[in-house]
Amino acid sequence: MHSSMQKVARLADLPETRGTRVKIGETPILLVREANTVHAYTADCPHAGAPLEKGGICNRRIICPWHKGTFEISDGSLVEPPALKGLTRYDALVDGGDVYVSPEPVESQARSRGADESTMFIAGAGAAGAAACAALREAGFDGRIVLAGKDAPMPYDRTALSKFVVAGDMPADEIPPLLDPSFFTDQNIERIESEAVRLDAATRQVELANGTVIDYNAALVCTGGLPKPMDVPGAKLPHVHILRNRDDAVAIVATLDTAKRAVIVGASFIGLEVASCLRKRKIDTTVISPDKVPFAKQFGERIGEMFMRLHEKNGVSFRMTRNVKAIEANEVELDNGERIPADVVIVGTGVKPATSFVSGITLADDGGIDVDAGMRAAPGLYAAGDIARFPLPRSDSKLRIEHWRVAQQHARVAAFNMAGASREYDGVPYFWTYHFERRFDYLGHTSEPDYVVIDGDLDTQQFIAYLMKDGKVGAVVACEREDETARLAEAMREPLTVEAAREVANM
Repeated sequence: MHSSMQKVARLADLPETRGTRVKIGETPILLVREANTVHAYTADCPHAGAPLEKGGICNRRIICPWHKGTFEISDGSLVEPPALKGLTRYDALVDGGDVYVSPEPVESQARSRGADESTMFIAGAGAAGAAACAALREAGFDGRIVLAGKDAPMPYDRTALSKFVVAGDMPADEIPPLLDPSFFTDQNIERIESEAVRLDAATRQVELANGTVIDYNAALVCTGGLPKPMDVPGAKLPHVHILRNRDDAVAIVATLDTAKRAVIVGASFIGLEVASCLRKRKIDTTVISPDKVPFAKQFGERIGEMFMRLHEKNGVSFRMTRNVKAIEANEVELDNGERIPADVVIVGTGVKPATSFVSGITLADDGGIDVDAGMRAAPGLYAAGDIARFPLPRSDSKLRIEHWRVAQQHARVAAFNMAGASREYDGVPYFWTYHFERRFDYLGHTSEPDYVVIDGDLDTQQFIAYLMKDGKVGAVVACEREDETARLAEAMREPLTVEAAREVANM
């Protein structure tokens, strides 16, 4: 036994169903037991600092409780984002029933740069673009990587905009970057703050708005969506905003100190997250939507009605089954003639794929890019995120999903394949949404479930709901059930009956 190692626990005291947090000095360490072996890692998720002992252990993997980042138990390597790097590892051993851990982390092996002259081009510097940069180097590619887009200088976590920035909980300039600022320099990744205006899949050439022309060996298009404009009188008035990027959030926040009444057009996830933020600021808020119930398409009407009741309880007004006829300086006119006072109007009516610059392939009817399970659209061309129409694992569906963690999952598969691997997307889609200090997890994907099984209490937002399709769990919606959903995020890689899913959740 190394003399520098320190005794931190008794083996008999460590459960195998979850990690255990200990400290060496001021350093938090996660101990993970496998039979008579113990692994030791940094205790907080490298993505957002979640305590990993609060998460799950499933399929020999560690799953983060907050955002379901996943790591191999054997070596701490990254399996699923939103973390973009693996866990720091510490040497550990068991002697006489005691667990000893080294206070010094195991140094990762520095990889020497080779002479690969290939160029990998990434169009779009959001969640998927950042994930692809990290994954290309992780996969062993040591040639040229070019990241191009408006946010290329420092890709950031856009989910904070509607969840925290508009509420005033986080200044826009403090939104965390998706990668450590030193990453791009250390990994020799070129960043160009300019968008692609022409990409020809046949010639493998891309032109940027600043005039730069790049010949590539493989390219990843992950440019996300463009907000769908409102085609009504007054839609371009200065008090009408969208929320898509940091500048949009800054513009909205600047109006909120004096605004007393707000109208949100669209009962989307961003729309209702913003409604929650505005009510925190005591702003009268009305949501207008042509739908009957929010989120019914994703969650079913019963859970959608729960979200609506939660918002109404917190002072949000709804005008459902209504459309906007016109926007005026101080009010919004609906299609039934009703006029609603509004100092600020925020539009959240969806996006369309930002793919008009791509040629050499046939775009889908909605502008999306069809890809196979390896995220490949054509030889040398890949797509990820909002724009990718991909085959959903464990189903016969091909669809687009507009959620940032799915975009990162896609990007990792694409990047490894660009680097010469042969991977397919087999992950479980996941996103989270935040309303009135409550976070809701959504795992899997199903539309129009056959029925819903609910364990817990919807009205107190302490529940786990199984959305059933053809006798299997198609998706899970949950609140205040973080460790259960952490395990299910991994277990749902295989089709589960509700009984099997409950067994995983209650481990």
